[in-house]
Amino acid sequence: MTPEQVIAAIPVAVYAKRRAALLATLTPGSVLVHCAAPEVIRSRDTDYPYRQDSDLLYLTGFPEPEAWLILSKDSDGSCREMLLCRPKDELAEVWQGRRFGPAAAALQFGLPALCHDVLEQELLLALNGKQTLVFAQGAYPQLDEKLFQTLSTLRTYPKRGYSAPVHIQDLRPLTAELRLFKDEHEITLMHQAGRISAGAHKRAMQIAAPGVFEYQLEAEIRHYCAMHGARQQAYNTIVGGGENGCILHYTDNNDALKDGDLVLIDAGGELFGYAADITRTFPVNGKFSPDQAALYQVVLDAQYAACAAVKPGNSSRDTLAAAIAELTRGLRDLGILRGELPTLIAEQACKKYFIHGLGHWLGLDVHDVGAYKVADVERPFEPGMVLTIEPGLYIPSGSDCDPSWWGMAVRIEDDLLVIKDGHLNLTDTVPKTIAEIEALMASR
Repeated sequence: MTPEQVIAAIPVAVYAKRRAALLATLTPGSVLVHCAAPEVIRSRDTDYPYRQDSDLLYLTGFPEPEAWLILSKDSDGSCREMLLCRPKDELAEVWQGRRFGPAAAALQFGLPALCHDVLEQELLLALNGKQTLVFAQGAYPQLDEKLFQTLSTLRTYPKRGYSAPVHIQDLRPLTAELRLFKDEHEITLMHQAGRISAGAHKRAMQIAAPGVFEYQLEAEIRHYCAMHGARQQAYNTIVGGGENGCILHYTDNNDALKDGDLVLIDAGGELFGYAADITRTFPVNGKFSPDQAALYQVVLDAQYAACAAVKPGNSSRDTLAAAIAELTRGLRDLGILRGELPTLIAEQACKKYFIHGLGHWLGLDVHDVGAYKVADVERPFEPGMVLTIEPGLYIPSGSDCDPSWWGMAVRIEDDLLVIKDGHLNLTDTVPKTIAEIEALMASR
């Protein structure tokens, strides 16, 4: 992304407010250190597209590798901030692309910045005399190495006036709690990401046909998202035709779609770091068979019921209970489960075919950070949280039911923002009723 895009997505003042909120959680005498995600080699001398560490992105918006953030809170409560980044380098920029450099970084990201070649010196100054060191131990080898080197130096030379922090605190729970609640800028970006991704799913429905390869639908989705501003996908796209849909994280996407099969697509674009996550299931030939329609409707009813339970005061316990009741009732009505309905619901018998969780937090990571339980109790939903609701049924060959159901997989997933009087569906512009899907596919 260009510097203009980086700065326009979320105002600099918002990042400053986030850092202030994080510093407010620290005890006096603390220092916090975090670093950029490393670049990752794809093969030999080629790299994967760079993606910034989500916590650093949340706190600064700074998009480049080899960056470090130091936040300190002195014993009197006064706070300091420092960003260290790569220097400007004319030759490197000719080969590898433009860099901000410290001067532009300080100006455009709103915090003091230095070249990262003084990192060791700055870490020594920042940690010396502090009581608590806050960092994400184990997140990155270079982070652990630099900080443990600094701690060793401070402990080895007390005669120089050095003293090392005596407490280590994990950064991740602190940033996770902040990131769980989305501000208006994040909500806008996530709504845009949802709309773009919904359009990509509609495009896939219009392109799908017998003989089309799974990877060709993946290509259409990636193309649509990129052409509408979401250049990267938030995760590896799943396009599972027929029984491939029974593989939860199927990403081979190598097979040709077959007439009479369903195809399950789980895909979402990433916009300025923020993820969308949508799943739709539809018939390859554009028309649900009676059995396919019956199984699909069971999952759709479960999704509607679970979504209705997304409101302040409720929790994942309520959404899961609503989904399980509908899935169990539907599977029993179809003869896939047998027994008394209350007993089947109490035993969660549907989990034989509903083999994953109902949803997850969503944000800068597709499986975003944030505690799901507080004091071992499911956390109540609050305005500003964003989560997915994604019930599914998977009946691979050999299942303990009539073979007419074998090979079917259905999942339906949307992204929901909790608001004061319920929820807002950020991805509801992609069809999901049987009639809507068949109408869209007929119009192609």
